[in-house]
Amino acid sequence: MADLKTDTLRTYGYILLYIALSSGQIFFNKWVLSSKEINFPYPLGLTLLHMVFSSVLCFSLTKILKVMKVDQGMTPEVYLTSVVPIGAMFAMTLWLGNTAYLYISVAFAQMLKAVMPVAVFVLGVAVGLEVMSCRMLLIMSVISFGVLVASYGEININWVGVVYQMGGVVGEALRLIFMEIFVKRKGLKLNPISVMYYVSPCSAICLFLPWIFLEKSKMDEHGPWNFPPILLILNCLCTFALNLSVFLVITHTSALTIRVAGVVKDWVVVLVSAILFADTKLTMINLVGYAIAIAGVAAYNNYKLKNEASRATSNDSDPESSQSQESQPLTSR
Repeated sequence: MADLKTDTLRTYGYILLYIALSSGQIFFNKWVLSSKEINFPYPLGLTLLHMVFSSVLCFSLTKILKVMKVDQGMTPEVYLTSVVPIGAMFAMTLWLGNTAYLYISVAFAQMLKAVMPVAVFVLGVAVGLEVMSCRMLLIMSVISFGVLVASYGEININWVGVVYQMGGVVGEALRLIFMEIFVKRKGLKLNPISVMYYVSPCSAICLFLPWIFLEKSKMDEHGPWNFPPILLILNCLCTFALNLSVFLVITHTSALTIRVAGVVKDWVVVLVSAILFADTKLTMINLVGYAIAIAGVAAYNNYKLKNEASRATSNDSDPESSQSQESQPLTSR
């Protein structure tokens, strides 16, 4: 009984850690990018620093300290066809998402992210991973309508920021699709350290090239900036710890838990940002629209989880089908 209670408390601790780190990282990035005190309005540079830091730390943990092992099944062909596209889309997502904070509020950016399932589903249908149905069409319509209502209620809407944020959403959707097509079907099982070990250097290279042309000259002209090294290290560590917290929640709970925790985190970010940042002005239309979108997201998650449970039950009752699935695991997110 005591062990069960301890496990329950540990699970709740992991969930709270994920919500705190995910919310904190969003607020931290927004503050670094927009704060006049820090004066570091370089989203590409900040994201590049995150990826370089993650690459160095993962290399140290796996090759020098040998705390964890990376997957041994990685080949040049798998890297080029799997890791490179995923790393490129991950870089695109972080770059555009962080840039959006320069133009729109954290709350509004979070509301726009609610359209993610729509982007994933539409792209999934386009490449044959998803099947269009009346139920899914209804769910996608509810999410889209909610985001439109939330956008209509935005007082200080900036379309440049909207474009950046939606570009980040498309990048994340493409990353998930590539994960589905390449990594899942190749049967690679990577822990989060392994994923960051392979993906971070690739993302860093993808970010370095546009950084040279878009931000390097501006940073050189500006000269030194007021960015204390301790803040830089903490910001990078927060990003690294966030990825680990996602792994802890998934391994100790389930996909449903991380999705529910994500919805809770989204509301925490929206409401707390209204207190922390002066550029966040929530309206009743904002909140109603976002609530509609989140209801659609919850319906989407429930639908997908039921399908996954049904597929798992079918595999258990059909050993041949189960073996086929194990050789080419394919799970929708």
